[in-house]
Amino acid sequence: MTRLHLVRHGPTHAKTMVGWSDLPADLSDHAAIARLHDHLPAQAIVISSDLSRAADTASALQGSRLRLPHHTDLREIRFGTWELRGFKEIEAEDPELAFAYWDNPGDVRPPNGESWNQVRTRVDAVIDDLIAAHAGHDLIIVAHFGVILTQVQRALNLDAQEAFSHRIDNLSVTDITHHGDRWSVGRINHCP
Repeated sequence: MTRLHLVRHGPTHAKTMVGWSDLPADLSDHAAIARLHDHLPAQAIVISSDLSRAADTASALQGSRLRLPHHTDLREIRFGTWELRGFKEIEAEDPELAFAYWDNPGDVRPPNGESWNQVRTRVDAVIDDLIAAHAGHDLIIVAHFGVILTQVQRALNLDAQEAFSHRIDNLSVTDITHHGDRWSVGRINHCP
């Protein structure tokens, strides 16, 4: 049994689509970080996306826990030409594509970006490798909204649209356990 504690990075306060852009996290809520640190298993192994908002959040939570190198495949969705643009601007440019991307996620992708299915495939591979390498351990994975939702989708056997219905707040933790032949889900979007 391997337990995954999927933590969303601290807020960026951006009001645009932030995928692979390396915006910093606001880690000034020391009380929330301390509560999250204390909530997470003391002997867990920490890994994060290589983007600074996730890596810096992982550093704030690490304490004396073992830390693995950052992993680029734990990055957020690559939004391509939509990156750092507001939804209204994107929708005005191509309303059909914008609607299809969010309402019917799967193979639809933004120009020069990733589809939901591509993100899911990328993240599933990393998670599978981590579980194989650290079977029986607790893993704290500090990543992004989309990364966490891929694993909620997987563990609950949801379609992508159902997965998108879940809220994942900054500095929240989602607990998923891999039992070898099945998954179980604890709390989703828990803010200690």
